[in-house]
Amino acid sequence: AVNWDWLREKIQKAGRFVSVLNLFAYTGGATVAAAKEGAAVCHVDAAKGMVAAAKENCLLSGLEKAPVRYIVDDCMKFVERELRRGSKYDAIIMDPPSYGRGPGGELWKLENCVDELVGKCVMLLSNNPLFFLLNSYTTGLSPSTMGYLLGNHTRKLRGKITADEVGLYSKQTGMVLGCGAAARWECD
Repeated sequence: AVNWDWLREKIQKAGRFVSVLNLFAYTGGATVAAAKEGAAVCHVDAAKGMVAAAKENCLLSGLEKAPVRYIVDDCMKFVERELRRGSKYDAIIMDPPSYGRGPGGELWKLENCVDELVGKCVMLLSNNPLFFLLNSYTTGLSPSTMGYLLGNHTRKLRGKITADEVGLYSKQTGMVLGCGAAARWECD
């Protein structure tokens, strides 16, 4: 929820229309968060069942009229088509799995594909980009590696990179259980 709170605040404070590309969007938590702030969201996931669940979650959240496009597709192929179309987004959210297959059997292995996909996604950012959020629950992808990866592709953009662990706070023990990592690029 920390990333959802962050992206909601970024969209809210933008004071303008914001278009968001949400890749590996699963059941739509980030889609709901962005749409709640009035963003137009393109929700992409390779699993038809996940996209159906995202539609239901938006409906249950009172967002039936929100400008959300639901796409069942391989994320890399979708991004490549968007580049050919000249599409642009103000914000990009990626929550890629360690391993997976697209609807046509396309193989996704995080360590082999994430650098290329991040590079292509940066080319989809508008002339007035707001943020790029890269989130992962893959144990081998550290916050510093994710920050470096995002920073490497956003060097020419004005902004800053932050990267950290994502965790769940336990009231019982007072400890934080690490469960993933996130890297964020945000405009100045």
